[in-house]
Amino acid sequence: MTLPPGQRAVDGFPRFGTHLHHPPPPVPADPVIELGGAMTEGVTLSLTELAELPRRELRADFHCVAGWSATDLLWEGVAFETVYRTRVEPLLATGASISHVVFEGLDGHRSIVLLEDARAEDVLIADRLDGRPLDSDHGAPVRLVSPGQYGFVSTKHLCRIEFHTAEPPDPERWSPLAAHRRARVWQEERHRYLPGRLVRPFYRALIGPIRKLSARGSRKR
Repeated sequence: MTLPPGQRAVDGFPRFGTHLHHPPPPVPADPVIELGGAMTEGVTLSLTELAELPRRELRADFHCVAGWSATDLLWEGVAFETVYRTRVEPLLATGASISHVVFEGLDGHRSIVLLEDARAEDVLIADRLDGRPLDSDHGAPVRLVSPGQYGFVSTKHLCRIEFHTAEPPDPERWSPLAAHRRARVWQEERHRYLPGRLVRPFYRALIGPIRKLSARGSRKR
Protein backbone atom coordinates (compact mmCIF):
# COMPACT_ATOMS: atom_id res chain seq x y z
CA MET A 1 0.00 0.00 0.00
CA THR A 2 1.42 3.36 -1.06
CA LEU A 3 0.40 6.41 0.96
CA PRO A 4 0.88 10.07 0.09
CA PRO A 5 3.98 11.86 1.44
CA GLY A 6 4.05 12.19 5.21
CA GLN A 7 1.03 9.96 5.89
CA ARG A 8 0.81 6.95 8.23
CA ALA A 9 -1.98 4.35 8.20
CA VAL A 10 -4.07 3.97 11.36
CA ASP A 11 -6.51 1.31 12.51
CA GLY A 12 -10.14 2.29 12.16
CA PHE A 13 -11.41 5.74 11.29
CA PRO A 14 -10.82 8.16 14.19
CA ARG A 15 -13.33 10.85 15.04
CA PHE A 16 -11.65 14.18 14.34
CA GLY A 17 -13.19 17.53 13.60
CA THR A 18 -14.20 20.92 14.90
CA HIS A 19 -16.28 19.34 17.68
CA LEU A 20 -13.30 18.04 19.66
CA HIS A 21 -14.71 17.29 23.13
CA HIS A 22 -18.21 18.47 22.17
CA PRO A 23 -20.78 15.98 20.84
CA PRO A 24 -21.76 16.13 17.17
CA PRO A 25 -24.46 18.68 16.32
CA PRO A 26 -28.12 17.63 16.44
CA VAL A 27 -29.60 16.68 13.08
CA PRO A 28 -32.88 18.38 12.06
CA ALA A 29 -35.94 16.19 11.74
CA ASP A 30 -36.09 16.91 8.00
CA PRO A 31 -32.52 17.73 6.98
CA VAL A 32 -31.88 19.54 3.71
CA ILE A 33 -28.91 20.96 1.83
CA GLU A 34 -29.36 24.61 0.93
CA LEU A 35 -27.92 25.66 -2.44
CA GLY A 36 -27.19 29.35 -2.88
CA GLY A 37 -24.77 32.04 -3.95
CA ALA A 38 -24.50 33.19 -7.57
CA MET A 39 -27.79 31.56 -8.58
CA THR A 40 -31.00 33.14 -9.82
CA GLU A 41 -32.71 31.66 -6.77
CA GLY A 42 -31.74 29.67 -3.73
CA VAL A 43 -33.07 26.14 -3.53
CA THR A 44 -33.07 23.31 -1.03
CA LEU A 45 -32.25 19.70 -1.73
CA SER A 46 -33.91 17.24 0.63
CA LEU A 47 -32.25 13.94 1.41
CA THR A 48 -35.10 12.21 -0.40
CA GLU A 49 -34.39 14.25 -3.52
CA LEU A 50 -30.69 13.57 -3.16
CA ALA A 51 -31.35 9.84 -2.96
CA GLU A 52 -33.27 9.98 -6.24
CA LEU A 53 -30.17 11.14 -8.14
CA PRO A 54 -27.80 8.55 -9.67
CA ARG A 55 -25.76 6.91 -6.91
CA ARG A 56 -22.29 5.47 -6.90
CA GLU A 57 -19.84 3.69 -4.63
CA LEU A 58 -16.28 4.87 -4.06
CA ARG A 59 -13.52 2.93 -2.34
CA ALA A 60 -10.85 5.37 -1.21
CA ASP A 61 -8.49 6.35 1.59
CA PHE A 62 -9.09 9.32 3.89
CA HIS A 63 -6.06 11.46 4.69
CA CYS A 64 -5.99 13.82 7.67
CA VAL A 65 -3.75 16.88 7.39
CA ALA A 66 -2.24 15.88 10.75
CA GLY A 67 -0.62 12.88 9.07
CA TRP A 68 -2.85 9.84 9.64
CA SER A 69 -4.72 7.92 6.95
CA ALA A 70 -7.76 5.66 7.25
CA THR A 71 -7.49 3.24 4.34
CA ASP A 72 -9.86 1.23 2.16
CA LEU A 73 -13.09 3.00 3.12
CA LEU A 74 -16.22 2.33 1.06
CA TRP A 75 -18.34 5.44 0.60
CA GLU A 76 -21.76 5.62 -1.04
CA GLY A 77 -23.63 8.66 -2.24
CA VAL A 78 -24.12 11.05 -5.14
CA ALA A 79 -21.32 12.63 -7.14
CA PHE A 80 -21.01 16.36 -6.48
CA GLU A 81 -20.69 16.77 -10.25
CA THR A 82 -24.19 15.31 -10.64
CA VAL A 83 -25.67 17.77 -8.14
CA TYR A 84 -23.87 20.66 -9.79
CA ARG A 85 -24.90 19.73 -13.32
CA THR A 86 -28.56 18.96 -12.56
CA ARG A 87 -29.46 21.34 -9.73
CA VAL A 88 -27.05 24.27 -9.95
CA GLU A 89 -26.07 24.96 -13.56
CA PRO A 90 -29.68 25.53 -14.69
CA LEU A 91 -30.05 28.24 -12.04
CA LEU A 92 -26.77 30.11 -12.47
CA ALA A 93 -27.06 33.83 -13.03
CA THR A 94 -26.53 34.90 -16.64
CA GLY A 95 -22.84 35.20 -17.35
CA ALA A 96 -21.84 33.84 -13.96
CA SER A 97 -18.56 31.95 -14.01
CA ILE A 98 -18.27 29.94 -10.81
CA SER A 99 -14.76 29.66 -9.42
CA HIS A 100 -15.21 28.60 -5.78
CA VAL A 101 -17.60 26.50 -3.74
CA VAL A 102 -18.19 26.86 0.01
CA PHE A 103 -19.37 23.80 1.91
CA GLU A 104 -20.86 24.39 5.36
CA GLY A 105 -21.78 21.90 8.07
CA LEU A 106 -24.25 21.94 10.94
CA ASP A 107 -21.26 22.30 13.28
CA GLY A 108 -20.28 25.61 11.65
CA HIS A 109 -17.24 24.21 9.83
CA ARG A 110 -16.71 25.65 6.34
CA SER A 111 -14.39 24.58 3.55
CA ILE A 112 -13.63 26.69 0.49
CA VAL A 113 -12.91 24.62 -2.61
CA LEU A 114 -12.01 25.50 -6.18
CA LEU A 115 -14.82 24.45 -8.50
CA GLU A 116 -12.43 22.34 -10.58
CA ASP A 117 -11.45 20.37 -7.46
CA ALA A 118 -15.07 19.97 -6.33
CA ARG A 119 -16.02 18.58 -9.77
CA ALA A 120 -13.37 15.87 -9.69
CA GLU A 121 -14.80 12.45 -10.49
CA ASP A 122 -14.16 11.05 -7.00
CA VAL A 123 -15.92 13.83 -5.02
CA LEU A 124 -19.13 12.62 -3.39
CA ILE A 125 -21.92 13.87 -1.22
CA ALA A 126 -21.98 10.70 0.85
CA ASP A 127 -24.60 9.26 3.15
CA ARG A 128 -23.18 5.77 3.76
CA LEU A 129 -19.84 4.39 4.91
CA ASP A 130 -18.79 0.74 4.73
CA GLY A 131 -22.34 -0.40 4.03
CA ARG A 132 -24.04 1.56 6.83
CA PRO A 133 -25.63 5.01 7.10
CA LEU A 134 -23.20 7.63 8.32
CA ASP A 135 -23.11 7.88 12.09
CA SER A 136 -23.04 11.19 13.92
CA ASP A 137 -19.30 10.95 14.64
CA HIS A 138 -18.49 10.80 10.94
CA GLY A 139 -20.83 13.37 9.46
CA ALA A 140 -24.48 12.27 9.58
CA PRO A 141 -26.72 12.70 7.78
CA VAL A 142 -24.55 13.56 4.73
CA ARG A 143 -21.02 14.83 4.20
CA LEU A 144 -18.64 15.86 1.48
CA VAL A 145 -15.97 13.31 0.57
CA SER A 146 -12.99 14.51 -1.47
CA PRO A 147 -10.29 11.80 -1.26
CA GLY A 148 -7.69 13.76 -3.20
CA GLN A 149 -7.68 16.52 -0.58
CA TYR A 150 -6.90 16.52 3.12
CA GLY A 151 -9.79 15.66 5.39
CA PHE A 152 -10.62 19.20 6.56
CA VAL A 153 -12.04 19.83 3.07
CA SER A 154 -14.55 17.00 3.46
CA THR A 155 -17.11 18.95 5.48
CA LYS A 156 -19.25 16.82 7.79
CA HIS A 157 -22.98 17.26 8.54
CA LEU A 158 -23.37 19.10 5.23
CA CYS A 159 -26.23 21.59 5.28
CA ARG A 160 -25.34 24.36 2.80
CA ILE A 161 -23.39 24.78 -0.44
CA GLU A 162 -22.66 28.23 -1.86
CA PHE A 163 -21.35 29.03 -5.34
CA HIS A 164 -19.09 32.05 -5.85
CA THR A 165 -17.60 33.87 -8.82
CA ALA A 166 -14.48 34.86 -6.82
CA GLU A 167 -12.64 33.49 -3.81
CA PRO A 168 -14.69 34.29 -0.69
CA PRO A 169 -13.03 35.78 2.41
CA ASP A 170 -11.34 33.19 4.61
CA PRO A 171 -11.40 34.11 8.33
CA GLU A 172 -8.63 31.55 8.98
CA ARG A 173 -6.27 33.10 6.45
CA TRP A 174 -3.83 34.44 9.03
CA SER A 175 -4.22 31.62 11.54
CA PRO A 176 -0.99 29.79 12.54
CA LEU A 177 -2.67 26.68 11.06
CA ALA A 178 -3.88 28.42 7.90
CA ALA A 179 -5.04 25.70 5.55
CA HIS A 180 -3.70 25.42 2.03
CA ARG A 181 -6.12 26.70 -0.60
CA ARG A 182 -6.18 23.39 -2.48
CA ALA A 183 -5.02 20.86 0.15
CA ARG A 184 -4.05 18.19 -2.38
CA VAL A 185 -2.60 15.23 -0.51
CA TRP A 186 -0.18 13.99 -3.18
CA GLN A 187 1.35 17.47 -3.45
CA GLU A 188 1.47 17.63 0.39
CA GLU A 189 -0.36 20.95 0.46
CA ARG A 190 -0.91 21.09 4.23
CA HIS A 191 -0.26 24.72 5.13
CA ARG A 192 -1.01 27.89 3.20
CA TYR A 193 2.43 29.42 3.62
CA LEU A 194 4.84 26.70 4.78
CA PRO A 195 6.11 23.57 2.97
CA GLY A 196 4.27 20.41 3.94
CA ARG A 197 7.44 18.59 4.95
CA LEU A 198 8.30 21.39 7.38
CA VAL A 199 5.01 21.26 9.30
CA ARG A 200 4.74 17.45 9.51
CA PRO A 201 6.30 17.11 13.01
CA PHE A 202 4.09 19.84 14.48
CA TYR A 203 0.89 18.38 13.03
CA ARG A 204 1.79 14.85 14.12
CA ALA A 205 2.32 16.07 17.68
CA LEU A 206 -1.33 17.16 17.70
CA ILE A 207 -2.77 13.77 16.71
CA GLY A 208 -2.76 12.25 20.21
CA PRO A 209 -4.28 15.19 22.11
CA ILE A 210 -6.90 15.88 19.44
CA ARG A 211 -7.87 12.22 19.23
CA LYS A 212 -8.39 12.07 23.00
CA LEU A 213 -10.47 15.25 23.00
CA SER A 214 -12.55 14.02 20.08
CA ALA A 215 -13.18 10.68 21.79
CA ARG A 216 -14.61 12.51 24.81
CA GLY A 217 -17.34 13.99 22.63
CA SER A 218 -18.07 10.82 20.69
CA ARG A 219 -21.60 9.46 20.78
CA LYS A 220 -20.11 5.95 20.58
CA ARG A 221 -18.67 6.01 24.09
